[in-house]
Amino acid sequence: MKEIIFGWFAVLLIFLVSCTSKTGTEKTSIDDDMVLIPAGTFVMGGKSEQAFQNEFPRHEVKVSSFYMDITEVTNEQFLTFVEATGYVTIAERDIDWEEMKTQLPHDTPKPADSVLLAGSLVFHQTEKPVDLNDYSKWWRWTTGASWRHPNGPNSSIEDVMNHPVVHIAWDDAEAYAQWAGKRLPTEAEWEWAAMGGLKDSKYAWGDESVENASGKANFWQGSFPYANIMLDGFVDTAPVKSYPPNGYRLYDMSGNVWEWCQDRYNVQLYAEYANKGLIENPRGAGDYFDPTESLALKHVTRGGSFLCSDDYCSGYRVSRRMGTSRDSGASHTGFRCVKDL
Repeated sequence: MKEIIFGWFAVLLIFLVSCTSKTGTEKTSIDDDMVLIPAGTFVMGGKSEQAFQNEFPRHEVKVSSFYMDITEVTNEQFLTFVEATGYVTIAERDIDWEEMKTQLPHDTPKPADSVLLAGSLVFHQTEKPVDLNDYSKWWRWTTGASWRHPNGPNSSIEDVMNHPVVHIAWDDAEAYAQWAGKRLPTEAEWEWAAMGGLKDSKYAWGDESVENASGKANFWQGSFPYANIMLDGFVDTAPVKSYPPNGYRLYDMSGNVWEWCQDRYNVQLYAEYANKGLIENPRGAGDYFDPTESLALKHVTRGGSFLCSDDYCSGYRVSRRMGTSRDSGASHTGFRCVKDL
């Protein structure tokens, strides 16, 4: 019943937005938490020597106007959703081995039951340089870690209610968005919004080098993953609105936490777009495809996190895209929502 009531309220709200002032001006927000992103055309994809292969070829994209959350969804907002619905996140559920093994090589042995208990991946800073291709050096599967306990079972969100919620899987983000009468952004919408009205900018703050941008976003300063000199003031997530917004009044479009998008991750997608001319409102690939993990069902994440640095992933670049298994959460993964006009 609540969802039906909310749906009718959303319809009424959109009607009122369409009947704005007598001057005919367009509203720039529908509440204090969302802002209108104007329609536009841009060239999507990698724009620097740091770009990864999955950011090419560049292609022209047109997106329609939409509303976007000005911040990542916070612990406080997610708690409201959970209290209203009783929702249990994937990180809070024991692992279903029968389901999990469908995404693994057929001869993968079943791990001990103790490994299949509810939990998530928690970052642990190393003591010295390590092989940056071996994620296991800094990620630890931690039983009891979840959005309520971001650093393990003995941690709490009590003092970080205005930080972005983390340990969120794609299905969790989708469930929240549907409850809120919103949806997850497409990666085209996300990249367009991240530039904040700047033309072909490298970062959400513009083109100023990372070395001079510690006051503009929450990311790793120093040598990842063992030496963080914290010029931005935080070793972990930062409260939303800790740094200046971009030109569209959006906060943390670079850094803080990776953000889920609607789109299925397919490394071949940009190549398929290359010879099709202007692509209008792309919704992503029809099929999942990542040759490095061919059975995994991945969705696109964007924006980088407090763990990104130039010597590791440069994830805070607006064109950087990463594929993440839809059932996976970690201590650097969250989301924000959008809403159609």
